[in-house]
Amino acid sequence: MTKLIKALIFLATISVFSFLTFAQSSRLIPHKITLANGKAYTLNLAEAYDIKVAAEGLKRVRFMSRAPDNRIFVTDMFNLTDNKKGVVYILDGFDETTKRFKRVIPYLTNLRNPNSVAFYSDPSGTDWFYLALTDRLLRYRYEKGANKPAGQPETLATFPDYGLGYKYGGWHLTRTIAVGGNGKIYISVGSSCNSCEEKEELRATVIEMDPDGKNQRYFARGLRNAVGLRWLEGTLYATNMGSDHLGPNKPADTMTAVKENGNYAWPYCYQSSGRVFVDEKMNPRASKFDCRKADSAPAAFPAHSSPLGLEYFDSTWNAPLKDSFLVALHGSTRKSLNRGYKVVSVAQKGTGRQSDFLTGFIENGIIYGRPADIFRLTDDAFLITDDRAGVVYYIRQVSR
Repeated sequence: MTKLIKALIFLATISVFSFLTFAQSSRLIPHKITLANGKAYTLNLAEAYDIKVAAEGLKRVRFMSRAPDNRIFVTDMFNLTDNKKGVVYILDGFDETTKRFKRVIPYLTNLRNPNSVAFYSDPSGTDWFYLALTDRLLRYRYEKGANKPAGQPETLATFPDYGLGYKYGGWHLTRTIAVGGNGKIYISVGSSCNSCEEKEELRATVIEMDPDGKNQRYFARGLRNAVGLRWLEGTLYATNMGSDHLGPNKPADTMTAVKENGNYAWPYCYQSSGRVFVDEKMNPRASKFDCRKADSAPAAFPAHSSPLGLEYFDSTWNAPLKDSFLVALHGSTRKSLNRGYKVVSVAQKGTGRQSDFLTGFIENGIIYGRPADIFRLTDDAFLITDDRAGVVYYIRQVSR
C-alpha cells in the first residue's frame, strides 16, 4: 500500500469520526447492584457519581415526567407484547437517607402500551395530564396531590395501531410526548415496518398540535422511530432508530435537533459515517427521493444501538456531563452484536464527542438490563429507568 493511499485512508477516517468521537473521558467505577428478588450484577459508572436503586419490582418501566406538584410519574408497558396491562405510576416520597421512593402508587391501570406522559399548565391555570398510548393521545384535568385522574379523558388524536411483528423490525407500539416552550405539544409516531412505503402519512413523523389537540400538523417526517424527545431552549431534540436490513454496521442510529418541516428521508435514504446514502432497495438510483435534500443528524451511534431517552445537563455538572446530553442506548435486539446496553454522554448539545457514562447492562452475553429514559430530579441528581430489570436508578454527583 502506497504512502499516498495510506494518507488518504487516514484522512477519510478522521473525517468520519471528527463529528462523532468516542472517548473514555471519565474513569468508570464498578458498583454492585443487588435487588430484592436476589438478582445481583455490576454497573460501571463514571467517577464522581454514585448509583442506588430508587424503585424496583416494576415491569417494562419507561419514560418519566414531573407533575405540577413536583411528583414524578413513570410509565410501565408491562412487556413487549401489544397488551392492555400497562400502568402509570407515581414515584412519591423520595427518602434522602435511603435514596429510595417510599411509595410507588398506581395512577392509571389497564392501559394499552403507555410509553410517555407529560404535563401542561394553560394560561388560565388549569393543569393537564397527557398520556400517549399506541392508538391515541389522551388528556385529563390534573388535580394536584390526587392519586387518580379527575374525570374522564379527552381524546386529542388517534394513531395507526397495527403493523408487523417485532421480528420484522416494525410494529412500533410507542408514542412519545414533548411539551414545547412555545406552548405546543409534540408527538412522535414510529413506522409500522422495518423498511417500506407507509400507507398512513402519520407513520414515521413528529406531529405538532395546540394543547387542546387543535391545529395538528406535521413538524418533521422521515424519522423511522423517534422514541426519545426533549425540548430544550426553543429546540426539539430527538433520538431515532435506523432500519435493520442493511447489515450489522449500518445505518447509524442518530440524535438530532429536529428541524421544523425537516425530512430525515426514511425509508429512501440512510445515514452512515456522517453521510447520507441512497437505500437502493427502497430508492433505486435515487428515483423516489433526492438524498442530497435529506436532513442529516449531527450525532450518531453505532448501528442497532437503539437510542431512547435523553436528558441535558448544564455547566453546573461534573464531567463528562457538563454541557452535554445523556442518551440511553437501549441495546440491539440481536445481543450478539453487543451494541448499546449503556448510557453515553454526548457533548455540545449533540454535536461533540461521546463517552461511556454507565455500562454493564450486558456482560459475557448475559443481559442484566436495558436503559430506557433519563430524567433530572434535582440540581445534582437524576433518574434512569431500566425496562428489562424493572428498576429506576438514582444517580447523583458525589462532588461538585
